[in-house]
Amino acid sequence: MNKTFYIETYGCQMNTVDSEIVTSILIGAGFKLVDDIKEANIILLNTCAIREKAVERVINKMGQHKAFIRSGKLEIAGILGCIPEHTGDELKAKLDFIKLQVGPDKYRTLPQLIKNIYKDKKYHEELDFDIEENYEDVTPYRSEHTNAFISVMRGCNNFCTYCVVPYVRGREKSRSIDSIISEVEKTIAQGISEITLLGQNVNSYDYNGIRFPELLQKVAEVKGMKRLKFATSHAKDLSEELIDVIVKNNNISNSFHLPFQAGSNEVLKNMNRGYTIEEYLAKIKMIREKIPDIAITTDVIVGFPGETKEDFEETVKVLKDTEFDNAFMFIYSERKNTASAKNFKDDVSKEEKGRRQQFISELQKKIGLVQLKKDIGKVTEVLIESVSKKRDDQYKGRTEQNRIVIFDKIDDCNIGDYVKVKIIKAEGVTLFGEIVE
Repeated sequence: MNKTFYIETYGCQMNTVDSEIVTSILIGAGFKLVDDIKEANIILLNTCAIREKAVERVINKMGQHKAFIRSGKLEIAGILGCIPEHTGDELKAKLDFIKLQVGPDKYRTLPQLIKNIYKDKKYHEELDFDIEENYEDVTPYRSEHTNAFISVMRGCNNFCTYCVVPYVRGREKSRSIDSIISEVEKTIAQGISEITLLGQNVNSYDYNGIRFPELLQKVAEVKGMKRLKFATSHAKDLSEELIDVIVKNNNISNSFHLPFQAGSNEVLKNMNRGYTIEEYLAKIKMIREKIPDIAITTDVIVGFPGETKEDFEETVKVLKDTEFDNAFMFIYSERKNTASAKNFKDDVSKEEKGRRQQFISELQKKIGLVQLKKDIGKVTEVLIESVSKKRDDQYKGRTEQNRIVIFDKIDDCNIGDYVKVKIIKAEGVTLFGEIVE
């Protein structure tokens, strides 16, 4: 079918991979990707349902795009991903012009669904889960030429009480080792030298008894693998074996994302996180003892139902004592179907949630800057990712600790190259340096 499509992606890195899979499937069926919505016959929004604001944003965005339908060229508007699984009926009511909703396990049906819509002019949807679907034989379409995300598993079995992921992405399913290695080899052959292995909880990876540490070791050994990352780990499943694999392989990045979510054991229990804060901190200590120069980032949720001021102070204490390099701060958002929505009263006021988030955000900014400043004077290897957004004569890159570095361009250095950069300054969440090699 000689039709053009435009896709917008919201949410996590997994959604980025899914958009690349969707693009590959549609191109394979004869559709043409365009990077300007004004040139599109079909617009697809790949969505995230993790928080209420994400849902509101997509509804508002699609409402804005309605004008392109009136113009005549845009013929089909569709919603993909998690929101159709979570609030599909609400979307149909609020966006009565959309013709298509498809969940994460049904992207292979898109070409036929679109053809059906052109034929009968009716609304179509595919929202069923498929326990076998991993898109192992689909090579994602990538426009990025320095880094790539590769999904090693889909779904989640953890059922944290606040989280919709098991309800909108289904249960865990791990890809085969062979399919992952094959995609890694193809990606490296394309000239991409930094790869991130993805899963809702990579520590749960299990394919015929092969667990994530063994998979990570096998991927690290692939010829041409320059820099390897992974996300996201869950503290209850994190093993010392995994950390030993990082220590053993110089091409695995010394950066680690490990959400703790709350400093109070009572809140962690109500969240169904499966660990105590003491167990979490013991694992942080183990990681830092084995990898002293590692950068550790985390996630925090404030305002979970029943979180007292004393509970919140426990979270503050963890941030102060642990000194994370960065932390992503979220306000608890009640989500339909989750255990917390069914079993707990959302009793922390909106104003108090905002105050708590603001307080720890400001605290973490100070802590993060102290961590960044420790790099001043060091020479570190940096992957050049892009031209700086603020100045055309500068590059933006990342260190192996995943820290952003800005530095002046020099001759013979291009996007995708690895260069040695001496760090001379740190501001906000950014390092500044100069190429020394």
